[in-house]
Amino acid sequence: MNMELRRTFQFEAAHLLPRLPEGHKCRRLHGHSFTCEVVVAGECDPELGWVMDYADIKAAFQPLWERLDHRYLNEVPGLENPTSEVVAAWIWKELKPRLPLLVEVVVAETCTARCVYRGT
Repeated sequence: MNMELRRTFQFEAAHLLPRLPEGHKCRRLHGHSFTCEVVVAGECDPELGWVMDYADIKAAFQPLWERLDHRYLNEVPGLENPTSEVVAAWIWKELKPRLPLLVEVVVAETCTARCVYRGT
């Protein structure tokens, strides 16, 4: 039985998008209450009754959360142009070695705007 688990994390961070035209509101320094949904998928272990422990997903994400929460994202190596798309791909790249069952990363910068990345 193939199952999918989703765990949501929140981090507060500031950024600006330096490649946008002068005068664009997102080129100015601003912040978001970001959410990141980490999705893993795999076979449900018939004995344990789960794909994996949610605590393992949290432990894998924790080092990334520490690098993102209450930070200026433009100063994080690899996030010099921290669009939602770039942040989602960066999280994937950092998380996939720690979480081999990773199938999707969703980054939302507001409650109505989100990016879904399914890796390559």
